[in-house]
Amino acid sequence: MTMPLVDVRIYTIKPRKMQAFIEVFDRLAMPVLKQTLGHPLGCYVTSVGDINQFVHLWGYASLADYEQRSAARDGHPDFPAYLAASGDYIVAQQNSLVRPAGDLNRWVEGMADNGQLRTL
Repeated sequence: MTMPLVDVRIYTIKPRKMQAFIEVFDRLAMPVLKQTLGHPLGCYVTSVGDINQFVHLWGYASLADYEQRSAARDGHPDFPAYLAASGDYIVAQQNSLVRPAGDLNRWVEGMADNGQLRTL
């Protein structure tokens, strides 16, 4: 089923520091995020347009679910280590909560009839 709420997180990374940031994110953030937020919907880097951006997407069942899991992430004892290690790499951060636009996702390539994303 399509996630009713998606957190779109876009971090602008200092030029030539993307690989170092990704290593820190993978090593220090992902174990905490997987434990508190679950599995991401995807992690991406930009290659055209606004470059030096790291984008990660997280799905939630509701605003209450988002708030509960975000609080668990922020309160996790290992999360400050990631924040400290990544602080020198992140120039800006943008977070948006988006929801599906009605029935339009039936047109999304790779969506099965039951709304589940299928592997192409």
